[in-house]
Amino acid sequence: MATVELTKENFEEAMTNNDMVVVDFWASWCGPCKTFAPVFENTSEKYPNILFAKVNTEEQMELAGHFDIRSIPTLMVVREKVILYSKPGAVPAQSLESLLDRMLAVDMVQVRDEIASAQAEQSDT
Repeated sequence: MATVELTKENFEEAMTNNDMVVVDFWASWCGPCKTFAPVFENTSEKYPNILFAKVNTEEQMELAGHFDIRSIPTLMVVREKVILYSKPGAVPAQSLESLLDRMLAVDMVQVRDEIASAQAEQSDT
């Protein structure tokens, strides 16, 4: 599956209609972004059940700001509308595949239980 361009207009739909979304925040002037682009694209071909999406931070400043993107490239993995990973820096192909395999193996029931528990503790204080 080819990567898609995410905008503030299609972001919610992408997150709602896909169990897992891998987002590359990038800019045209960024050297590491250009180096990472083919790795991201090639990896997307190996994971047809995952949506790979790119956010051009120059054109989508509001979206980048919402996620507090301060360095690019930044890679974000969202599963079932929960951000499981978000870190700046280009990732080598093997590391990206390893990361995706780990994210696919995450027990989302446990994650949601932990989120609910943390929110309950926070509301008690």
